[in-house]
Amino acid sequence: MNPAAIPELPDSGGSAPQKHVVTAEERAEYERLRRHAAVRHRRLRQVGSSVLLLLALLLAPLAVVAAWVQNTVSDTDRYVETVAPLASEPAVQEVVINRLTDRVVANVDVAAVADSLGRALRESGAPPRVVEGAESLEVPLRNAVRTVVDRTVTRVITSDAFEQVWEGANRRSHAAVVNMLTGDREGAVRAEGDTVQLDVGAVVDQVRERLVEAGFDKAAAIPDTDRTITLFQAEELGKAQDAMRLLDILGTWLPVVTVLFAALAVWTAPAHRVMLMITATGIGVMMVVLLVALAVMRRVYLDSVPPTALPTDAAAAIYDTFVRFLRDSTRTLLVVAVITALVAFLYGPARSARAVRTVTDRGTTAAGRALSRGGLRTGTPGRWLADHKSWTTGCVIAAGALTLVLWNHPTVGAVALVLGIALAILIILAILAAAAGPADRAAERSAP
Repeated sequence: MNPAAIPELPDSGGSAPQKHVVTAEERAEYERLRRHAAVRHRRLRQVGSSVLLLLALLLAPLAVVAAWVQNTVSDTDRYVETVAPLASEPAVQEVVINRLTDRVVANVDVAAVADSLGRALRESGAPPRVVEGAESLEVPLRNAVRTVVDRTVTRVITSDAFEQVWEGANRRSHAAVVNMLTGDREGAVRAEGDTVQLDVGAVVDQVRERLVEAGFDKAAAIPDTDRTITLFQAEELGKAQDAMRLLDILGTWLPVVTVLFAALAVWTAPAHRVMLMITATGIGVMMVVLLVALAVMRRVYLDSVPPTALPTDAAAAIYDTFVRFLRDSTRTLLVVAVITALVAFLYGPARSARAVRTVTDRGTTAAGRALSRGGLRTGTPGRWLADHKSWTTGCVIAAGALTLVLWNHPTVGAVALVLGIALAILIILAILAAAAGPADRAAERSAP
């Protein structure tokens, strides 16, 4: 090692400045201290990025649920879109038909009709066998009444008009979802103790009018009470309501904070690409955990609803309908996380990643040279694309990410569509860059 001379300040006597020669030992000590400071700084960055990553992973499932609650509660169209399929769900229709039919038949006194008929025949001097036969008509009459009522109710519930009434009623009573989450006892969906109930009063009124029009005057006596169907029953409803209120408050900011923590974790890490791959993988794992939690909650919900209150198939249909957008959002984020981790891996030094990049480069280069030999040279634009490949790739990826962010509730299909378009654009740009031709580039450089 050649020693370096470091000038010193002149002494008080004004003599010529003296030069201090740095020895090999001093240079080694300096390099050691410099490496120690670099290692310490690197460790601090690793610790900071790890803490940010942990926070992002813990908040990711809560952020997804909070965003779902916020969208479902605050967006009327989204809420109607959520509950609209229940009107055409066969299991739910069957429950409503059976409940309404039972109530109508219960208000028709078939026994009194049979007794009246028998009494009239007896008073008119009919033979005893005829009177006994009339009195035994109670069961056939009840079955006949139930058949007619069931047919009428089924016609109402399975009609398109019922779906329109259902959607209109839910749109007008969108505040019912807020009532359920806050424990308010007003609205179509409300909490009563440890149960969540659905008010079907509008449906009862419509069925009662149809039956009266069909000639069943007794249907006008259908009571206005007991017009609810139990949707949920759980002992922890109060705690769930508290959690939902908190998620509703944080629904706007929690996803933003989570994304910010994840971005800071990648930015502060010494190895950005590795941390991006770790973050994406962690987010994907948390989305899988959320999907498992939804499946477990579904089982718990089905076990908590007695079959006498709601059949299992209807309860399953109600749960799946209510959480389907949450499940779709979770799957979409899982796919995005997997794609992000895969892209970060392919940009790494692994042998398989290099092999993929090599094959891709050879393919695009061969296609570009084929165009060039065919006379379709891109010239200056192609050479610009070749010289700014990293910038163009980053712009395409950023445009794809921005498209997904601006997409209104993207699905897995939307992610696949954006990914396919982005890959197609990158391949086309690579082919255009290769079509410039090495001879043109060499000629351009030798021209000056």
